[in-house]
Amino acid sequence: MNEIVRLFARPRLKAPVMLASWPGIGNVSIIVATYLLRKLDFKDLGEIEPSAFFDAIGVVARDNIVEEPQFPQNQFYYWKNKAGSSDIILFIGEDQPITKGYELANCVLDVAERFKVSRVHTCAAALSRMHHSEPSRVWGVVTSPQMSPELAKYDLVQKGNLQISGLNGLLLGVAKERGMEGVCLLGEVPMYATRIQNPVAAVAVLGALTRMLDIEIDITELADVARETADRMKQMADEAMEDYIDHFTQPIWEQGEEEED
Repeated sequence: MNEIVRLFARPRLKAPVMLASWPGIGNVSIIVATYLLRKLDFKDLGEIEPSAFFDAIGVVARDNIVEEPQFPQNQFYYWKNKAGSSDIILFIGEDQPITKGYELANCVLDVAERFKVSRVHTCAAALSRMHHSEPSRVWGVVTSPQMSPELAKYDLVQKGNLQISGLNGLLLGVAKERGMEGVCLLGEVPMYATRIQNPVAAVAVLGALTRMLDIEIDITELADVARETADRMKQMADEAMEDYIDHFTQPIWEQGEEEED
């Protein structure tokens, strides 16, 4: 296509849709995308030259030998959906650039237009006051009022006004500029747990996404990871509460000793 975007294949795709993903809060988007990549028979489609958007800030030396500079990868894949109506183009970016996010979004959408993608999907996290023991709901936003009925059709939470940070949100704004349909599915994440991976929210998003894309996928493995994560979060919360109680409370007998002194 150009010097920045390189395509390895030119498959004939049937009414394709695109799912684009970058790391974000709880890594919800990346968990969903990489799980799909592992479970479906995706093939390599192309890549975006990362040096156009990222600066190398150092190198690694192994056994005293300096390696070449490493950049985050930006890969395209495709999957032919024999049982459904739409094939899928998957884009996974390993990192988000500090600058030139708008330009990167346009490069991704150049590929979408090249293959006549009918709709662009992204995923993200929705910060809420939920407790980590509660099930994550899935919020939804779309790029046009005509798509709004789909939010109710798939039981997506409609929160009205919200901001989606990073490229998982920006891509949809750029898609709207270009007259393309887009939808973002956001999995609920507790406001106090933004720095840890959240497969619980990813499971909820994946369930909604597969219904929208009309595909079947075994989510057992990810659901098991989600349960393990929920158990660890409960254990961490219990330990934190014990530390809090130990630090801010004083046994009655110690209080009595102080009074006697």
